[in-house]
Amino acid sequence: MSEGRLPVKVKIGYGIGDIGGNLWFTTINFWLLNYLTDTVGLAAGLAGLVIAVGKVWDAGVDPVAGYLSDKTVSRWGRRRPWIFFGAFPLFIFMIIMFTNPKLGSQTALFIWGAIVFCLLGTSLSAVNIPYNSLTPELTQDFHERTTLNGYRFAFAVVGTLLGAGASLPLVNAFPNRDIGFTALGAIFGAIMLITSLITFFTVKESAADRPLPTEGFFQTYLRVFKNRPYVLIFLVYAIHVTALGVVMGVAVYYFKYIHHDEAKTTVAMLILLVTAMIFIPLSVVEAKRFGKKPVYGSGLLVLAASLMILFFYGHVYGINFSFFMMFVMGIGLANTMALPYAMVPDAVEYDYLLTGERREGAFYGLWTFGTKVGQAIALAISGFVLDATGYVPEAVQTDLAKLGIRLLVGPISAAIFILAVVVLYFYPLNEQRYNEILEQIKQREARKAG
Repeated sequence: MSEGRLPVKVKIGYGIGDIGGNLWFTTINFWLLNYLTDTVGLAAGLAGLVIAVGKVWDAGVDPVAGYLSDKTVSRWGRRRPWIFFGAFPLFIFMIIMFTNPKLGSQTALFIWGAIVFCLLGTSLSAVNIPYNSLTPELTQDFHERTTLNGYRFAFAVVGTLLGAGASLPLVNAFPNRDIGFTALGAIFGAIMLITSLITFFTVKESAADRPLPTEGFFQTYLRVFKNRPYVLIFLVYAIHVTALGVVMGVAVYYFKYIHHDEAKTTVAMLILLVTAMIFIPLSVVEAKRFGKKPVYGSGLLVLAASLMILFFYGHVYGINFSFFMMFVMGIGLANTMALPYAMVPDAVEYDYLLTGERREGAFYGLWTFGTKVGQAIALAISGFVLDATGYVPEAVQTDLAKLGIRLLVGPISAAIFILAVVVLYFYPLNEQRYNEILEQIKQREARKAG
């Protein structure tokens, strides 16, 4: 572990690894349901059930993956073996997932889809949880962790842009959708494999001074919940992800039924994500000057304010005004991408002070679990509001249904962002307190050595 600045090579090598993770999430969230219904031929209800089964399985696997990586002993360290060996099945199951099995019955297609999606999700967890857990192990420096995650999320946006913007052109480049989706699985799977291997070969773990956790699985996670700073930042991020999930999930409805131009959803998402990518370096600089917590909170507030403005004026001033608001939201989004991930390692270090054990994998396994729960809650909120306001698919929407869409991309998501800010207010760690924690750890370890 470094106590100072990391080489740029290490920051880039670590950051590149998140291209694959975000490419996976974007591709699955944007295209899996459509692929299962329109290409594989699975009934919509069963296709949705495939995804639900996979996500429930995946959420359960994440804490287990974190716990097991904490317990791993190898000459490569605790995390890197998982990244290396998990990358190959991730590549293979991406190809299988997006290869039409052409089975004769709905039952057979459902069983195939559920099994393969669970295996694909397990492969991602095997790579992604240990990858996340590397952050606190690479450096103890308060500000260097922010910089490291700035690199990471600049590359994360690249993965998101690839998944959002390249999927359909790639599929359409082939003679039919069967071949096109198989090519998508192979090419995107290869990107995930290659970026994971780049991280494996460029980032080294230090096995020294890394005592293995001694507690069992349930004891470990009970201990995690006793870490107040972690619980607070965990709740903030889960709430934040819920709000963001509502906005991202309903954006297509907003542009389709409010602006009557569904295709412009892609333009809006590109404006949002490219702006965020451009402003991430500025968020890192701001965090070093003003602190991680204030800058993270400011980003959440910018998102909330932008959504309220969009609610009142987006449908009045037209699509270009909405594009401008997506640009403003991108600035706020930049402040919320790297910083929560830079705050988790500080809370993990506090746990080491309290317990004398290193369990980064447990913290990041639970973190990813919370992210997925937030995404599920976002889907539930969106579905409930759309249903309650009389939304009818592929129809001319009533004024009430349009209001429901605007409420989701407005006061509802804004209120959830504000709730995240309220919880964030109670997060106790800043640079001064963090340095005190490091000093207390050093004193304890000096006493042990003496």
